[in-house]
Amino acid sequence: MRVLDTTPKQDGFYMPAEFSEHYGCILIFPERSDSWQYGAYAARKAFVKVCEAIAQSEKVTVCASDRQYENARRMLPPHIRVAEMSSNDSWARDYAPTFVTNGQIIRGVNWSFNAWGGLEDGLYFPWDKDDRMARKLCDLYDKSMYDASGFVLEGGSIHSDGEGTILATEACLLSRGRNPELSRAEIEQELKNYLGAQKIVWLPRGIYNDETNEHVDNVCAFTSPGHVVLAWTDDMDDPQYQMSSADLEILENETDARGRKIEVHKVYIPKNPVCITEYELSGFTFEEGEDEREAGERLAASYVNFYITNGGVLIPQFGDVMDEPALKAIGSLFEGRKVYPIYARDIIVGGGNIHCITQQIPQ
Repeated sequence: MRVLDTTPKQDGFYMPAEFSEHYGCILIFPERSDSWQYGAYAARKAFVKVCEAIAQSEKVTVCASDRQYENARRMLPPHIRVAEMSSNDSWARDYAPTFVTNGQIIRGVNWSFNAWGGLEDGLYFPWDKDDRMARKLCDLYDKSMYDASGFVLEGGSIHSDGEGTILATEACLLSRGRNPELSRAEIEQELKNYLGAQKIVWLPRGIYNDETNEHVDNVCAFTSPGHVVLAWTDDMDDPQYQMSSADLEILENETDARGRKIEVHKVYIPKNPVCITEYELSGFTFEEGEDEREAGERLAASYVNFYITNGGVLIPQFGDVMDEPALKAIGSLFEGRKVYPIYARDIIVGGGNIHCITQQIPQ
């Protein structure tokens, strides 16, 4: 693996859209006892379903620890690659490389990862193995790497239209636990340099109670150039109403990097808040000093946390009356792609969802 001393912008590289063609996808097999309840057995079954759906139209690599390698190899079908690789947890979106392209060559970007806030408000310590994942994966795929390791960023905090526009939330990227020494303008310039972008559309907020400081991939995502989905509720008493309304105001008054007005498609969040139960909490093992959760705590459940494959779109399901409308609303924006409803309760209790556990490799 070659470490480059230039930036993607200097070399004419950019972050393509997720709806563009993929070479494959990376996931990390779950096992961490304070993220995944009851030995991660249910989580692993859910991950396998995600892998099998993705593998119908693109290559899948699952990274597994030495302890979980044999288990992963046994549970996953033979056409899915399993690579032994240590990590602290299983959020490939946030610390696998962000891949960029010039239309012919693929390269990786290595950001700094500090568990969503470091010692300020991060979710676990240490995070050193996670922080090495991008470099290891660039080695595995034999991709040259841009080293942005002085800049803290997670893949779930950015979303690209592939044509120069990046979505991000102020709540996340301007948080004290990321890059407090940098101004908003300096953070924006880093995004432009390493994502090859021309414009950053800053949304104020993400999803209520999202412990990542409100990643954009849970609230808003491009479905095609000039079109986004936005997590929404009409319930003015729901805290999400004010958060999504603030985002809508920005989106309705913004243009993308090519000057197009952005068309917003609302996707309603679950009607009944998805909350963690006493039973589920009993299945976690927390380290001393960790921020433990409480029964009844609302989880950041959103249908926008979907993953687009070459042949389909994987959409979270929660056993809620809004599941089916979400499938129809999102599926209608991806004509020609198969819709995969994935029951995601056993993923969301870990803190994220389908998009959070996946990272695409562009073609």
